[in-house]
Amino acid sequence: MPLFLYIYGMKSFILVLLTACGLNGIAQTTVIDSFVHDGVYRNYRIYVPAIYSGSQPVPLVLNLHGYTSNALEQEFYGDLRPIADTANFILVHPNGTGPAGGQYWNAYTMGSPNDVGFIEALIDSISVQYNINANRIYTCGMSNGGIMSYFLAENLNHKFAAMGSVTGSMTNFALSTCTPPDNIPVIEIHGTADGSVPYNGDGTFAPIDSIIDFWVGFNNCNPVPTVIPYPNTSTSDGCTATEYAYTGGTGGSEVVLVKITGGGHSWPNAPVLIDVTNFDFDASVRLWQFFMQFDKNQFIGVTENTAENELVRVFPNPASTYAVITGVPNGQTVRVFNLMGETVFDALAQGHELTLPVQHWQKGLYLVVTGSQKRKLVLN
Repeated sequence: MPLFLYIYGMKSFILVLLTACGLNGIAQTTVIDSFVHDGVYRNYRIYVPAIYSGSQPVPLVLNLHGYTSNALEQEFYGDLRPIADTANFILVHPNGTGPAGGQYWNAYTMGSPNDVGFIEALIDSISVQYNINANRIYTCGMSNGGIMSYFLAENLNHKFAAMGSVTGSMTNFALSTCTPPDNIPVIEIHGTADGSVPYNGDGTFAPIDSIIDFWVGFNNCNPVPTVIPYPNTSTSDGCTATEYAYTGGTGGSEVVLVKITGGGHSWPNAPVLIDVTNFDFDASVRLWQFFMQFDKNQFIGVTENTAENELVRVFPNPASTYAVITGVPNGQTVRVFNLMGETVFDALAQGHELTLPVQHWQKGLYLVVTGSQKRKLVLN
């Protein structure tokens, strides 16, 4: 049985979860901390994976709760902690303002609270306490948290390497006036039957397709997407998912839409069933698989519309029993990563091609990396 150790301090409440694992102990740490910003008491939760040592700079991921929710609920509902445990990044769940049961993020409105200033101060504070890679900071969130992430992508653009939104959006006014100072990769995960933030928009929110079109244009991505239907592994969830990937943007930026046909206002694969929830993929792991490609100053990988990239092909795609990679320089390493960022295949190409024995791999989306190039592979 897990052992919980509570440690009280002047400023922090620290929860340490110790779990036995064979002969070794694995300890993850959740720190509940706070500070006053613009005269307002602000608090947040920091999840530190057991593999974090502080010897090397690690990424930082902000995961923002939805309207009327809170940091604790988002930590469990949109759970990125298992991914942080293997990918080694610091995970932060801040709280918005407002009374309990009515907390929110002040995005696209005037006046207080200054949530952009709070998030910037929060990043700076955490960067003092932990060894954070300043070029690998990401923001994502559910609903109002996704809306806030778009707001941060415009108004705190210099801090983030990529942003993600699950059931979030931009207001019509914000979309018509959006002028980010720099390119930023964007991923949106949204259901077509979302009754809270409608996919087709309304008097407040812009249509999701219009938002995607804006960021595709702003990032100078290829306007023709790569369409990847996700395997319908859960036939009883009442919805299906398809990815539209717009690649080749400035600096290697991308825009991705995961469109959930029939999906509601929910986080795919969440442990709590809210509305029509898709279980064909995990939104948390898809977010990290997207984030892990990007560095603020250097894209990890290259654009997919260059002459060099045209030499590399992966087929058949989708695959079921095997996949062949061609056009790889002889002796060059080929690595395949799953959605958790874990390496599932690592080998040297022989004779400019390599066969992947995928028949025993789990269904889903994989990232194939060879040299400075990358390809997506779908298994069904």
